[in-house]
This record gives sequence, C-alpha cells and structure tokens, in this order.
Amino acid sequence: MKEKRILFFFLLLFFNYLHAQKKCFTSFYEQQELRNDPSLAEKINSVEGFAKSQINSGSYRLTGSSAIIKIPVVVHVLYHSPSENVSDEQVRSQIDALNRDFRRVAADTIKTPSFFKSLAADCEIEFQLAISDPQRRSTTGIIHKYTPINYWDSDDKMKFSSEMGDDAWDAKSYLNIWVCNLDQVVGYSSVPGGADNKDGVVIRYEVFGAIGTTAGYNMGRTAVHEVGHWLNLKHLWGDKDCGDDLVDDTPKQSTYNQGCPSVARISCGNGPNGDMFMNYMDFVNDECMNLFTNGQKERMRSLFVPGGVRNSILSSTGLSTPLIFEIPLPDQSPKWLHPQLYPNPTASWMTLDLSYDIRWLGKTLRVINMQGQVVMQVLITSKTQKIDVSNLYAGLYILKAKKEDGDFIEQKFIKF
Repeated sequence: MKEKRILFFFLLLFFNYLHAQKKCFTSFYEQQELRNDPSLAEKINSVEGFAKSQINSGSYRLTGSSAIIKIPVVVHVLYHSPSENVSDEQVRSQIDALNRDFRRVAADTIKTPSFFKSLAADCEIEFQLAISDPQRRSTTGIIHKYTPINYWDSDDKMKFSSEMGDDAWDAKSYLNIWVCNLDQVVGYSSVPGGADNKDGVVIRYEVFGAIGTTAGYNMGRTAVHEVGHWLNLKHLWGDKDCGDDLVDDTPKQSTYNQGCPSVARISCGNGPNGDMFMNYMDFVNDECMNLFTNGQKERMRSLFVPGGVRNSILSSTGLSTPLIFEIPLPDQSPKWLHPQLYPNPTASWMTLDLSYDIRWLGKTLRVINMQGQVVMQVLITSKTQKIDVSNLYAGLYILKAKKEDGDFIEQKFIKF
C-alpha cells in the first residue's frame, strides 16, 4: 500500500509537470539557453540590476510623448496545413487582446477581487502591427509563410529561414511573434538580454487570438502571458516553491494555479487573501485572468528608459510612414505537399518536384530494381530534379531517398 501511495504521488507530480509544460515553456527555455550559453547569465543579471535601480529611483516613470509606450509588432505565421494559416483577422484580434489587457480596459476587470483592485494597473503599453519594415517598405506587419515542417519544438528553429522558419526582424525595433504548430507547449518567450536573432515570442496557432481558438485559451491571453515574459515578468511563484517573482506587490505562492479557481488558495503565508491567481502571469484559464499589478508595470516599463534593453523600440520606425510602397507578393504556398514524379511511365527523362521542401537539396536518390539492387544514384541539386533513366532496362523500379529527420521518398515508376 505504501508503494502505491508513493507511485501515486510521483504520478501526480509528473502530471502537474506536464501541465506546466503545456501552459508555458519560458522558464525551461531560459534554463536551456543558459546551458547552451553560460555567458547569458551575466547579461540577465545586468538587465535585472538595471531594472532594480530604475524602479528604486522611480526613473521608470517615462513622461511626455513616451508616457504611452507603443511597440511595433510583426507576426510570422508559419503553416504546414491550411488550418495552421491563421487569418489576418485572427492576428488583429490578438493585437486587440494585448491592448485590452495591458491597458486594463477589458470588461472582466470587474472580476478583480476588491482587496487586489488597488494593485491593478493600466500598464500604459500598446501594441500595433508594423506599417514599415526594417527597410521602410510598406507592410501589414503580418507574414504568412508555408513551411514543410509538420510541428516545431521549443528550440527556436522557427526563427530562422535556414531552418524552414522565418527570420526575425530587427529586435531593437520590433516585437517578433511567431505563430506555428508548436509541439507540447502553448508558448514561450525569449529572455531579455538574449540574442537579437532569437528575440520574441512563440505561440501555438490554436491559442493565438480571440477567434477560432481552443476553449480556455480563447481570449488571447496566452500571448498576453508570453509578452509579459518578453517584458521581463516572471511566473508568480518564481518557478520554485514559494519563489520570488521580483515584484513586491504580488503575493508569494507555492506554485501555479490552473482551471478557474472559485476560492484563492492560501500558501506561503499569503493569507488572508491568498494567491493572486487572476494575474496574467499565473496558469489559469483565459476567462479567469484579469490583471497586472503596479509592481509588474514598473518592472516592464523599466526596460524602456535610456540604457534599458528595450529602449531602442521607442525610436523604431516600424510605425512611421513607409518610404517605399510595393505591391505585396501573393503567398507562395505549394500546390502539393509531397514529392511529385512525372512523367510516369517514361522512356528517358523524369522530373522529381521537391519544391515543397528544399531540405532535400544535397540528398541522394537511389533507383532500385525489383531484385533489390541499386542501379542508379543521383545527387539532388534542384527543387525540380531531372533524372535520366534512358540507360535502364524496361521494367518496374523504386525511387528512394531519406533525410536525417526520418522523412523519406519511396515512389515506384515504370521504364518502357
């Protein structure tokens, strides 16, 4: 019986760990980045030290034209299947959701408990889709790009065109958001102070925006949470039992909340009011979130003062009138998602169309007869690879190739 109780306990811990992974990968991502680049710790500490000094001195209180911080946004929509290609309307609904929550104008702010209302903040931060790209060309701020990748891990590959993703725009001038079929988790953010070419937020397409999204995630608050991380906010529990989120006015709590609690949990001596589970930096359902605090506002805005890691965004030209107006090119998604071999049958030449996935370039094709013998090998050098089979005997053959990720080609053809 004791062994069963221990097993149940570890299964419960494992379930909770998986749930946390499914909600947000940012803390795991940070640890992963620190392992890959130990020098990042010094940069993070520098950002933290600067933020603390600005908050202590009150210098985070930007005034005049900088009182409302406006952040240009570019959204990179990466899709493999049509269902992943979220619409421009859905993208705009997410921008609306960010502004709704960071400016505290959502209708459900009335749900904030009375004992926390004095702490709730209008962060005076707004988000707008960019109208000028880094070259001052006109843009909608939305990029739709087909990718042969079925799903993405939380390893930043979606942030690089060389990995079949899409390159970041200048992180000193834009907030980059990648929307894709993210595996296992719903989102994660880069670490302030990290590499510019990986700076931004990644969101699973099913929870992005306030229309066409999954129940429990249908108010766009996954992105609100992740953008909070991008602005240097931590989870309320500091990612350890009764940890520190470095914000004075958020009560300590033992770990994350989930679902939609009806009563606040008392933990880490935070009675009588208990956990601030309705804060955007917890893990409850979208409909149960409704505030950032004044302390969180201070922490976010401290990034934008002179010398802050996000200060350059205030002089971005992303929201300035474009200097170059171009007719946008249509989305170049392929007409098919699998290799096409034609003509088949053939007497001499065939074409293998691999335009849907350029990762085949440099791989080797093998032509195998019905006895299992390799009778030809061809190096793939073009997206539309020509294959000369004129010297083969008449008969049935198999064309084969394989990539490192396990994807393979195996097609029969007839030589007459």
